[in-house]
Order: sequence, then structure tokens, then C-alpha cells
Amino acid sequence: MLKSVAVIVVPNFSIFEFGTACEVFGIDRSGRGSGVPSFDFRVCTPEPGNVRMKSGLSMNVSLGLEAAADADLVIMTPFGRDEDVPESVMEALRAADARGAWVMSICSGAFALARAGLLNGRRCTTHWHYSHELASRYPDAQVDENVLYVQDGNLITSAGTAAGIDACLHLVRVELGANVAAAIARDMVVPPHRDGGQAQFIDRPMPACGSAPMEELLRWMVENLDREHTVGDLATRVHMSARTFARRFRSETGATPAAWLNSQRVLRAQELLESTDLNIDEVARESGFGHPVLLRHHFAKVLDTSPQSYRRAFRGQLEAVV
Repeated sequence: MLKSVAVIVVPNFSIFEFGTACEVFGIDRSGRGSGVPSFDFRVCTPEPGNVRMKSGLSMNVSLGLEAAADADLVIMTPFGRDEDVPESVMEALRAADARGAWVMSICSGAFALARAGLLNGRRCTTHWHYSHELASRYPDAQVDENVLYVQDGNLITSAGTAAGIDACLHLVRVELGANVAAAIARDMVVPPHRDGGQAQFIDRPMPACGSAPMEELLRWMVENLDREHTVGDLATRVHMSARTFARRFRSETGATPAAWLNSQRVLRAQELLESTDLNIDEVARESGFGHPVLLRHHFAKVLDTSPQSYRRAFRGQLEAVV
């Protein structure tokens, strides 16, 4: 059973992601009658003393890495990816893995796990900003950039910020059950469960193109997502041949006209699901898919979730905040 948690910090660590681990495991909720136990929560560092954060602040950490030696869970917080990580940190991570303890990274903390060799041959993730870099620098790691978190055996890696909360709650659910995880989530006013396989919902804004006519066309296409758009019709609007237009469109947007339109329609559907009470049929029409089957197909293809699940997760968060 999960009883003790050690969080490793190194200079230039990220305060928000560190705070997510503190919020889930560092608060004593045992007296609230919800069944949540009190965790033996420890913060440790290679050289105890003041440890600077990315924000310019610093925190006094009194425990060395020996505090991680018998912890049931060892969490590696994010840090500057190009900064050296002391060998003692890698040894602590390897030792935790070797004894079968849970090992978790949040955001760029995955780079420390990779340097320690823990990601070799294992599925993992990190923030989508850094996923290509992680895969390039550590080709033996099986990096999935489009998920919130990944569990591979005793190893859990997560994307940035809120995905760290999801990963922590996932582990609580595995070790202590859904009721305990839901109680912590309720206290934090966050969804009790988001699938790890759910996409990171990366914002894909309309790209700036090299030519004014193409930028004007893209804006027009976004304003008319509910219309059918053939390559021939679009090419005529910018006074090009269909062949030249298709080549220029791909070079300036990185996608075919059909793929780009579908991505914009998914974005529009996301907005409607978050901010309106339209039913799925109406969302499909308003976003340009026309039929709910097409909406569900493209939603699953791009975001790896359903429109209904997306609405439940995001409307639930908004209503809780309001």
C-alpha cells in the first residue's frame, strides 16, 4: 500500500508541478472522514539547504536523498532540461526502480528518468513541447507525445501542469481505490479521473502564412466551416490552379486542405462543447462535420476521446470553478 512519498527537487525546479505533488500527497486529509490516509510526505534534494526555483524564489529543503531510500513512491519534479542532474539523483531513481517502488516524473522530470536509463524500452511521455527532444536524445525510450500520462509497470510519466495531477490521482486510484482518489479530487476541485490515453489537447492556432492571400483564405475558411470546400473552389478564390494551390497550401500550413479543415472543425467543436448546451447533432452541424458520426470519428482521431467525454471533463471543471 502507498504510505510514503519522496519528492526530489534539484536547482531550477518548477514550483507549479512541485505543488501538484504537494497538493495530492502532502496535505493531511485523514481527519476529514473521507477515507484518505495521511501520507509520510518528504521533500529531498542532493545538497540540503536553499534550492532555487525557476520563478526566482528559493525553498529550504532539509532532507537529503536518503529520504527517498525507502519511499513507496519517488517523484522527480521538472527542471531545466539542459542542466546537469547529479549522479546521486540518478542512483536514487535507479534504486527505487530496482526495489519495485513507484517512480513518477512530472513534465520535464522525464529527462532525469531517461538519463538514469529507466525509460529504455519503456513507454513514456512528457510535455508536448519537449516530446520530440526526449525521443531524439533517448531513442530507446518509447515516447508518446499525445497522452496525459503513461504507466509502464512501476513507472509513471506525465505531461505538464495539470497532467501531473491526473497521474498522481491515477496512482492513488490504483493503490487506494476510486473512492480515495475521488475524495482528494473533490477537495482539489478537479475531475477525479481523466484517461491517461486522452490527448493533451494541444492548442493548434491558425498558422501565419507567408502570403497575405493565403492568410485571408484561411480566415475565410474558419468563418465558413459549415460549408463544403473543394480544392478547385479554394484555388479559384486565390487565383491559382488546383495543383499549384494544393502544393502551396501544404507548404504553408503543413497539411492538406481537407486535413486542415478537419482540424479547425475539431477546434470549433471543442469550443462549442465547452461553452454551449448544444446537443451532439447540433455541434456536428455548427462545426462543419454535418453528421455526428463524422464528429465522433474525427474527435477520436485527433483527441483520442469522445465528444461526450470531452464535454463532461471540461464543462465539469468550468462549472466547479463558477
